[in-house]
Amino acid sequence: MHVPHTRPTAEDAALARIRSLPADRRRILFTGATVVTMDPALGVLDRGDLLVEGDTVAAVGPGLSAVDAVVVDATGTILCPGFVDTHRHAWEAQLRRIMPDVDDLGGYVTATLAGYATVYRPEDMYTGTRLAALTAIDSGITTMLDFSHNSRTGDHSDAAVQALLDTGIRGVHASMGPHFGTWDQQWPGDLTRLRDRYFGSDDQLLTLRLAALATEEIAGPALAYGPELARFAEDLGIGVSVDAVFGTASSEAVLRWAEHGILGPDVTLIHATGLTSDAWKAIGETGTTVALAPTSDAQIGLETAIPAVDEALAAGVRPGLSIDVEVALASDMFTQMRTLHAIQRMRAVNAAHGTDRQPSRITTHDVLDFATLQGARTNGLAAVTGSLTPGKKADLLVVRAEDLNNMPLNDPIGTLVLGSDARNIAAVLIDGEPRKWNGHVLDVDLTALRADVHASRAHVLSAPPTS
Repeated sequence: MHVPHTRPTAEDAALARIRSLPADRRRILFTGATVVTMDPALGVLDRGDLLVEGDTVAAVGPGLSAVDAVVVDATGTILCPGFVDTHRHAWEAQLRRIMPDVDDLGGYVTATLAGYATVYRPEDMYTGTRLAALTAIDSGITTMLDFSHNSRTGDHSDAAVQALLDTGIRGVHASMGPHFGTWDQQWPGDLTRLRDRYFGSDDQLLTLRLAALATEEIAGPALAYGPELARFAEDLGIGVSVDAVFGTASSEAVLRWAEHGILGPDVTLIHATGLTSDAWKAIGETGTTVALAPTSDAQIGLETAIPAVDEALAAGVRPGLSIDVEVALASDMFTQMRTLHAIQRMRAVNAAHGTDRQPSRITTHDVLDFATLQGARTNGLAAVTGSLTPGKKADLLVVRAEDLNNMPLNDPIGTLVLGSDARNIAAVLIDGEPRKWNGHVLDVDLTALRADVHASRAHVLSAPPTS
């Protein structure tokens, strides 16, 4: 097939100039954009500029200038913070949508955790995690917490961490031992080695957390959060992410954790669906963070199947959002924001229907806040990312507002939440480094990646599960 020659565009020239400069000496000035900062003090600039110096947002405002900066004309675009995914099982990515109509948690656990997971090799961990992270970048997610609950050996964990490093995403590696099958029983002790090998600096893209389950119902007591695991995480100086928090048993566990003093801002409870009012009171009083998974709760049918946004807000908790399992769900944050926005507003109007009460509805600003600033806070990174605040790291999106599906731009937050998708993201910067530019993820050999993904999937689907 004949491919016509195309001239380099202004965007190509800007990228070449940016990449020709040492990272710590770069200055990039985006001009003429609508800037959605998600910083309560800065708000939205209808026409503004943003200056990146090295890995940091240096200034936001109208009419900025900077000597020796690479100037990028961002007229007709929206600049906003990158999205923050607070919980994704990234290793599963080569099994995307293999069970799109899974009926319940038991079906997922049986097929994936007791089946496919048991045959994963370290190279499968690497391939799945890398695919998930690159897809996250493509869809505007600049920070991803990888709840890596298939850490069968130290080599499996190394492969998952290396995949995050190789993609350039701001990654949070949350390590947990597997639910079923044979494994080295090296977790949680291996977290000490991981910390010393990969997480020695406070000023790096990757951070480490301990991952656990809420109760022993699914996989036994060894993986369930409690005082012993809490002390282990505290000794390492890392946060904790707790999955499968839903229902009566988890409500009772939350109250026990409160009594033991092992809740707090460094602990994230994932799902938090169907919890009692007493449990929510304890969560709110301790400042514990919450990661909602809107499509997971609703589509798979976890506990009440209703994302617990109303309960969280009533307890004074502004939650983060997450993708969860790509074996059954969408991979992007736009879907999570829209799903939560629609479900909550539907329920609010339904509850007030036929009465004189006014529905208490969340807004598009709320869900964008959950997907950015609150997600960063949930991941323990509020001082680093989540808003376009001068001094924070330059994790940002350039979203085309004049594309066919977005024009004309009437409300920038409404356009981001309800109108946009991955095709509208012209550029993604993470730590000041371009990772997507002119609509394409950079430095990825798609042919080679595709071969790796298909080979890994073939192995996982053909190998007999281990007991």
